[in-house]
Amino acid sequence: MTSTEALLRSLRRELRDGGLRGCLLVRDLHTGAEVGIDADVPLPSASLVKVPLALATAERVRRGDLDGGQPVDVAPGRITTPGPTGLSRFRHPARVAVDDLLYLSVCLSDSTAADALFDLTPPDRVTAQLKAWGLSGITVRHRVGELTDTPAERFETGQVHLAHALAINAGASAEIGGRGHRLPQLDTTRASTGTARAWADLLQALWLPSAIPADVATTVRELMRHNLVRQRLAPDFSSDATTWSSKTGTLLNLRHEVGVVEHADGQVFAVAALTESSVPASAQPGAEALMAHAARTLRDHLRQR
Repeated sequence: MTSTEALLRSLRRELRDGGLRGCLLVRDLHTGAEVGIDADVPLPSASLVKVPLALATAERVRRGDLDGGQPVDVAPGRITTPGPTGLSRFRHPARVAVDDLLYLSVCLSDSTAADALFDLTPPDRVTAQLKAWGLSGITVRHRVGELTDTPAERFETGQVHLAHALAINAGASAEIGGRGHRLPQLDTTRASTGTARAWADLLQALWLPSAIPADVATTVRELMRHNLVRQRLAPDFSSDATTWSSKTGTLLNLRHEVGVVEHADGQVFAVAALTESSVPASAQPGAEALMAHAARTLRDHLRQR
């Protein structure tokens, strides 16, 4: 058994013992070397779709189809359940420029801001733009607001664990083939989806010269660099000698993060970590730490080659 095989077996066991199924890929963007676990398994993307949305929006601004300073009237989200941020919690209407909606959508993961952008560039158009750039494996099928219409919003705060139990058990008992699920947001035949490999490909296209116009890539990289949601992988990838740029995605028992770590010595790694938990709890700091440990261990393995 090679050292890589032994490492992957050990990480699979650690993830399983911690109640996680992980689909991960880490890629050295300079050499192309990569290592991963179940990297070709599609999972619902949740808020990760805000990155393709930002790309498609920035491209339309570049072409002149949209004006970044164009004001957009946004209805208040008025969401009171824990989690949502920004305009999603506003109580009154607001007028926000397209460029600022991009900031709120990516950096704060504001779903109301994202849906205001989806009103301008619908999901099918976002997917088509990815394909036009030669990026496959990521499909955007619906607006982000649909992610807030889950059993979690129907339970009292102290009973949210029941929504997670339903998500876990409904997936295990689904009669639909493949990765079907009784909850549409978790059904890969109906939800926005992507694989760890596809997200790594997108990150590579953002950080290296690609079909994505350079100024569009720069815009989205900067947004990801200023991501404020940093409790997941950031603790294991942030330091005075690194820059961590990323986007998270969370939906019921799903916890994702994709990003790029740039080291002061010039090494650059794309990291895609998609996970689903079998533990019926909304707050799982242990799961956050475990997925970060697995991702960093894969990065360390590549870096030491």
